[in-house]
Amino acid sequence: MTRLFDGMAGILAGVFGDRIRYQPAAGPEREVVSIFRAMPIEVTAADGQILRIDAPTWRVRANLVPELARGDRIELPTVGRFTVQVMHKSGSPAADAVVICELHGEDGE
Repeated sequence: MTRLFDGMAGILAGVFGDRIRYQPAAGPEREVVSIFRAMPIEVTAADGQILRIDAPTWRVRANLVPELARGDRIELPTVGRFTVQVMHKSGSPAADAVVICELHGEDGE
């Protein structure tokens, strides 16, 4: 059944995403097409409960950032630099499943 939705996260990121510079603690910097949001969002937590995230978030395909870890950074030219604080995996078995990261702005955001 998941094959029906395979590729949807990639399509959405391609349509609504931007090129964001990813700076992992281990490994080379690179640009990834992904989605940054400064406004609060709601996601479904692992236990099925709705979780409100008030911090800025970064939604990225997990297979594009396999080394993703707390403390990694992203940079948006017009917005600034952010540090990954918490990661929420989508739980999807699809090859293009996303991870949602809660961020902390390096300018105190």
